[in-house]
Amino acid sequence: MAKRDNLDFEQSFFESLYKRLPKDVRVTSILAHIYTQTGQIGEGLKLDRKLVRMTPEDPTAHYNLACSLCLKNRYADAVRSIRDAITHGYDDLQWMQHDPDLHELQGHPAFVELLKDLKIG
Repeated sequence: MAKRDNLDFEQSFFESLYKRLPKDVRVTSILAHIYTQTGQIGEGLKLDRKLVRMTPEDPTAHYNLACSLCLKNRYADAVRSIRDAITHGYDDLQWMQHDPDLHELQGHPAFVELLKDLKIG
């Protein structure tokens, strides 16, 4: 219960901050993460899309967008975002294969092909 209370407090705090600082990358990123943690996947996805627009060269922004897309069952879009993340320098390929947010991608043909392309599948 304490963890949920903490997340509720953090969400409220960062939503308030976000209203005042909607262009702050760090605030937006933290709020997107909180939304995902609390199961508000749609809200997290909106912010992850915004982060990619704000920081198009940031591999982590693309990777987080892929995670949100996967959690919304948008598998082909998720794989495209992973490819974008890798293009921009994302290199934690081991984590990518075990990230619980990407679990549903494991058998998806485009993801399997990506792993083959990277020679890790």
